[in-house]
Amino acid sequence: MSRARTFADLATASEADSLHSPNMITNGDMSVAQRGTSSTGQSSSGIKAIDQWTILHNGGGTVDVSQSTTVPNGFKNSLKIECNSADGSLGAGEFSGLRCYVEAQHCQKLLFGTSDAKAITISFHVRSKQTGTYALNLFLDDDTVQFTKTYTISSADTFEKKTITFPANTSAVIEDDNGKGIEFTWWLRAGSTYTGGSAMSGYEAYSNGDAAVGHAVDFLDDAANEFYLTGVQLEIGEVATPFKYETFADNLLRCQRYFYKFISDHAYGPLGANGMQINTNSASGVMYQGQHPVRMRTAPTMAVGGSWNAEVATGGSNFVLAAGVRASDLFWQSQEAIGDGGANGYAAIVYSSDDDDAFLSGSAEFA
Repeated sequence: MSRARTFADLATASEADSLHSPNMITNGDMSVAQRGTSSTGQSSSGIKAIDQWTILHNGGGTVDVSQSTTVPNGFKNSLKIECNSADGSLGAGEFSGLRCYVEAQHCQKLLFGTSDAKAITISFHVRSKQTGTYALNLFLDDDTVQFTKTYTISSADTFEKKTITFPANTSAVIEDDNGKGIEFTWWLRAGSTYTGGSAMSGYEAYSNGDAAVGHAVDFLDDAANEFYLTGVQLEIGEVATPFKYETFADNLLRCQRYFYKFISDHAYGPLGANGMQINTNSASGVMYQGQHPVRMRTAPTMAVGGSWNAEVATGGSNFVLAAGVRASDLFWQSQEAIGDGGANGYAAIVYSSDDDDAFLSGSAEFA
C-alpha cells in the first residue's frame, strides 16, 4: 500500500471517529477467560471458555474450545476450536460456529435507522487447516434483518487478516436499551437449511437459507481440523484501523458487565459472610451483601459452589452454603447456610473451607 493511500485511509478513519473510538467488540483479543481456559467434547451451544464468545453447535460431532497462545504478531491469545470427534455426514439443519454480541445501547453512535446512519467495518485475524470460503453473518436483533458476506482463507495453518465492511442501514433501528444490538456469526459448518439461499447484496429480512449463504467448509469432516480467531475489531467507517489494545483490567471490567466469577483463594477467603443463627438448621438473615465489579447488563443469575463451612458462637457443624443467592444489577446477597447444632440468635460466619474450589458467579449474558 502506498504512503498516500495510507494517509488517505487514516484521514477517512479520523472523520469516522474510529481512530479514537473504542473497539465495539468486547474481548476481541481473547485475553479474558473467567470460566476457564479450555473445555472439551462440546456438543451444544454456549460460552464454553473465552468471555463473550459463544460456541454454536447443533448436530453430530463434538468440538474442543480453548484459549491458545498460537497467535499472529502483536497478540498474546487467540480462541482455538478443534474438531474433537468428526461427523462425516452433514445434515441439512446442522451447524457449528462462533458468535459474539454488541449490546444495543453501545450501538447508538452508528445512528442506524436514520438518514445519518454510518457504515461499519469488522476486521479480524483468522487461521484454519481448511482453506476455502467462509461466511460471516451480521444480524440486527430489533428489526430481524441480516447481511451475510464471505471471506476466503487462502493458506492453511497461516494467520490471515480479513476486513469486511457493512454499509449503513438507514431503515433498521437499533433500540437504545440493554438488549442485543448486533450479533456476528463466524460459520464453520452449515447445512443446506442455512446455505440454500442466494448471495446477498444488502440487508434483508432474516431467512435461514441466507444466514450462511456461500459458506463452503465443513469444519467437522476431519478430527484434525483447527480454527483460530483473534484481533476482532468493529469500528465506524469503511477503513480498518490498527487494533486498539486495552489493559487487561479494562477488558476484564467490560466482560464483567455480562459475567463474573469470584473464586476463593484460601480458607476464610474473600467470599466469607457474616450473619446470625435463626434456628437449629439455618444461619441466615443477610449473610453477606456485596457490589458487583461493574453494573451488570441486567440482574444476573447467581450460582454458588464448592466447599463451604460455617461456625456459630455456640457450636454447630456440617454447614453448606445454600443456593439462596439473590442479585440486582448492582448487588448480590447470600441468604443462608444450612446445617445443624447452632443456637438461635447467635453470630455465625460462613467461609470457604477449601483453598481453591469455593466460588460465586453471576451471569447476565444474552440468551
